[in-house]
Amino acid sequence: MSTQTIDPPIHEGAEPGSEARLTPAPEWKPRYPGSGRLKGKVAIVTGADSGIGRATAVLFAREGADIAIVYLSEHEDAEITKKACEEEGARAIAIAGDLGDQRFAHAAVQKTVDTFGKLDILVNVAGEQHPDQDIRDITEEQLRRTFQSNIYSMFFTVQAAREHLTKGAAIINTTSITAYQGEKELLDYSSTKGAIVAFTRSLSQNLVKDGIRVNAVAPGPIWTPLNPCGGSSPEKLAQFGEWTPMGRPGQPNEVAPAYLFLACEDSSYMTGQVLHPNGGEIVNG
Repeated sequence: MSTQTIDPPIHEGAEPGSEARLTPAPEWKPRYPGSGRLKGKVAIVTGADSGIGRATAVLFAREGADIAIVYLSEHEDAEITKKACEEEGARAIAIAGDLGDQRFAHAAVQKTVDTFGKLDILVNVAGEQHPDQDIRDITEEQLRRTFQSNIYSMFFTVQAAREHLTKGAAIINTTSITAYQGEKELLDYSSTKGAIVAFTRSLSQNLVKDGIRVNAVAPGPIWTPLNPCGGSSPEKLAQFGEWTPMGRPGQPNEVAPAYLFLACEDSSYMTGQVLHPNGGEIVNG
């Protein structure tokens, strides 16, 4: 396994959390046969060690793409993702470090291009959240860290990838239902997710002339390590996802197809858009 590591500059809490020890285990395996929709493509998927990132990486591999798995520190989880991609017939590498560090973002992109010779798809999933009931409890360190992980990382990664992306390339960002509905316990996280919506729309206009499409996915409550490993209060976790019209949280493999659709030619007439796999919640935008 080819792994490059740069220690994260700031981190607090239990995140990102291990999917290998999460009970019940999230459902991430693709649910249908591949059809070659990403044959010959090379994709970077950030946060691909677990959750939505893992499900997306393995689905992309099933559809024919080679995968760079970029993740923070959960090496055991990343190895499971890498092995699953390889079992789908893909070439895969795992690159560990903090994308909130501009140096690492550039190093991760360069490692991908050096290994596979090109880059066609960038999927930005990595992020973190910390619940606080009172805005006064959000420390400056936490605020900086949340923005660093969730929005700075996207800027840095896109900046590094830009010179390698040509006509037909796709960028898919990850925002959240909280950008549209708000979330009283996730003030800093929701703020970053709103920024990602604006970033996606603006970047799509900036790159459309070059034939590069930029879209986003705004998941609702999805069962991943993010919430049970420190991202939700115990009270909210006890009823996680029950408030949706479907009455349950979603699974990672119910979200990954949205990323596949936006990455392949099926969505060739879409840019600047956001898809909403959220269990039936009606949101504007």
